[in-house]
Amino acid sequence: MVTAVAERAWCVVVPHHARGARQARHRIAGELTGAISSELLADAVAVVAELVGNAIRHARPLPGGVIRVAWRVRAGVSRQLLEVRVTDGGAAEEPRQRLVGPDSVDGRGLTIVDALSDRWGVERDGLGQSVWAELSFPHRAPQAAPGV
Repeated sequence: MVTAVAERAWCVVVPHHARGARQARHRIAGELTGAISSELLADAVAVVAELVGNAIRHARPLPGGVIRVAWRVRAGVSRQLLEVRVTDGGAAEEPRQRLVGPDSVDGRGLTIVDALSDRWGVERDGLGQSVWAELSFPHRAPQAAPGV
């Protein structure tokens, strides 16, 4: 069962370390289970994992050796809307999709984000950079009880 959520936002800080990606995945899954569809939740967990993983591999941490992970749920007329945002201390190069061969062991992260999200982008500010993604999933019509 999915509970209706008009708008709600969360922000967590995780270590700039591989365990930070695990913590972010578990936190978003725990907070959003039951609040959004299981399909949207699965996509959101995958996107957060990729974005946090990229921040750990390619960017500097924020002060304190951390990464900020935020997400916001909004109810649209016909869709569930979710924005996720990962903020780190920035990198020398702006994050971008890479073309990789079938034998490459990495380099697919932003391609996965692009495939699962409606849109994504990068913003820089005085703290560093944020990579964000917007995801959505159609609302399901309520199911009628059998024989009704």
